[in-house]
Amino acid sequence: MTGKFFNIFSRKKPAIKPESKKPKIIIDYREKNCLIPSELSKLGFEIQFQNLKVADYLVRGVAIERKTINDFITSTINKRLISQLEELQQYNQKLLVIEGIDEQDLYSDDKPDKLGMHPNAIRGLLLSILLKHQVPIIFTKNYIDTAKFLAILSKKKKTEMPLNINKRNLTKKQRLQFILEGFPGIGPKTAQKLLKKFKTLQNIFNTPLEELKEVIGKKAETLKEIIDSSYR
Repeated sequence: MTGKFFNIFSRKKPAIKPESKKPKIIIDYREKNCLIPSELSKLGFEIQFQNLKVADYLVRGVAIERKTINDFITSTINKRLISQLEELQQYNQKLLVIEGIDEQDLYSDDKPDKLGMHPNAIRGLLLSILLKHQVPIIFTKNYIDTAKFLAILSKKKKTEMPLNINKRNLTKKQRLQFILEGFPGIGPKTAQKLLKKFKTLQNIFNTPLEELKEVIGKKAETLKEIIDSSYR
């Protein structure tokens, strides 16, 4: 016989391949009642529900706000959408998903007041989202299509995101950190280090360059340059 046999007396154990980790998608707990989480589970994703302050989904560092067509119109009328778009600005990468275009018209020139908004008002709003708020829009056919978009997005290279994402009603402590993170090269850890050392923004701004360098290294040069720059 020419077949190969496993040597049962060998001390060497056969290699066991580690189980591949399921890709993870973070979902706001309020999305539990929709069908997207179960669809993503079918596609092999690990679902983690959290109380997200901003966005409905976090996929590879991208914040995604999902709206069905009815929700899109309703949240526009009650001004909630504008607030959500402003909060999304805290992320470098964000998306607005408008779901259900195969099931319902977003607007209709034949029935202009069908959803409570004139078609031109909706067109203007879409332009405002793209140009003023600079949030890309994806239109999906239904929840299955939305899940497939999220699945493809999860395969993209992960983008590092700051940890200070929150509602706009920040505490005083969070606002101090938020202001510092607006400076180039100053992330959450550096901002916290500066505040722990100098306590107030005024103290940080008045500290000599060399002393700042002792705390945050070369980042201090950029920070000091901007602080000392005049508005012309």
